[in-house]
Amino acid sequence: MPRTVIRGGLVITAAEETHADVLIEDEKIVALAASDSECARGWTADRTLDATGKYVIPGGVDPHTHMEMPFGGTFAADTFETGTRAAAWGGTTTIVDFAIQTKGHALREGLDAWHLKASGNCAIDYGFHMILSDVDQGSLKEMDLLVEEGVSSFKLFMAYPGVFYSDDGQILRAMQRGAANGGLIMMHAENGIAIDVLVEQALAEGRTDPRYHGEVRKALLESEATHRAIQLARVAGAPLYVVHVSAEEAVAELTQARDKGLPVFGETCPQYLFLSTDNLAEPDFEGAKYVCSTPLRPREHQAALWRGLRTNDLQVVSTDHCPFCFTGQKELGRGDFSKIPNGMPGVEHRMDLLHQAVVDGHISRRRWIEIACATPARMFGLYPKKGTIAPGADADVVIYDPAAEQTLSVETHHMNVDYSAYEGKQITGQVQTVLSRGTTVIDQREYTGRAGHGRYVPRATCQYLS
Repeated sequence: MPRTVIRGGLVITAAEETHADVLIEDEKIVALAASDSECARGWTADRTLDATGKYVIPGGVDPHTHMEMPFGGTFAADTFETGTRAAAWGGTTTIVDFAIQTKGHALREGLDAWHLKASGNCAIDYGFHMILSDVDQGSLKEMDLLVEEGVSSFKLFMAYPGVFYSDDGQILRAMQRGAANGGLIMMHAENGIAIDVLVEQALAEGRTDPRYHGEVRKALLESEATHRAIQLARVAGAPLYVVHVSAEEAVAELTQARDKGLPVFGETCPQYLFLSTDNLAEPDFEGAKYVCSTPLRPREHQAALWRGLRTNDLQVVSTDHCPFCFTGQKELGRGDFSKIPNGMPGVEHRMDLLHQAVVDGHISRRRWIEIACATPARMFGLYPKKGTIAPGADADVVIYDPAAEQTLSVETHHMNVDYSAYEGKQITGQVQTVLSRGTTVIDQREYTGRAGHGRYVPRATCQYLS
């Protein structure tokens, strides 16, 4: 591996900002030194990257993606190859995807299937969470084995009865096991039993358009489930990570729990920060593009989400990237919103949208890196290998142009989906060059990566609990 020096940039981590040069060797960052220092001037390298006027930031860590996920009779449109390539274009150099246990089958069977999908196909590094679809004595025992080999987080669903749903007893047992083995329970917190009643009633009354997806999945049913998950975690003595928080009332539940000192964490996603029920209500079935669960909320919820990110009551911004094409996939739900595949594309745009939040004054530059890189890495046992720029860390580095202007569009994105959720949105800031373990995968806005470069990364347990 050649020695690489990145010169002249502003290095931004969650902890500090400093004008420094970065020395890379053998896939690792080996040194940082002030750009005008004698030390940095003395470095020799096979390759020098000029970052003058640019930011030098850690590669993004997206801890919530669903490549090739089966849902509603179809599959997410991005494969591990196309999805990780798109992630690289957007400055993300590590994803943690979700392997799925099929009901009646072992966790190992599901994990092996996902390893098979990803192995040899990823442009960037990847890890796995495990979705528990069937909590019984067998799967509880398997949790211990998975934690030992680096799959240290387990997702359960209070939604989707008959598919992924776990009842309170199953959730409690899984939480108790997590408390014992160090695994972090990730919760999709929506009251699925109540939601199914409202879905049935809406369809019976002829309310079939996409906007009703948001209306039946009420914010109160998200906050109720969030509250219940927190209380079950307290009973189990377990930590809890609530995924894709979208509602002000759910943020309030997390805030209250954290004010009590409980090990409760929350993530949100760009779609909840930048989109709203106005999108779900777009005419001619266009609203189907924005169907995801938890659903988009009225715009007034966004202020609470931004506040939660500033106060650290929400710690992570992931994407929940689960794209379905409008043609042939989202259209499965014409005449019945409950049949629209739930999910949106986003893995390529997270870093840019959060930089736009810096430009707009919602968060600071260091907080941008904290919620998109450092905290996801710590939360899921990847830090300091991932999520920072420091000696010994993997050389996952992005040279970012904070002044570049771009317009998001299906015409220019690299995700394997036939629409953009942010069509026409103007953004300030753009990824210029991306290194994954020292190898250039995006070079001055040209893709130079390859399928198979990305490696599977076993994870430690949540680093906020040690």
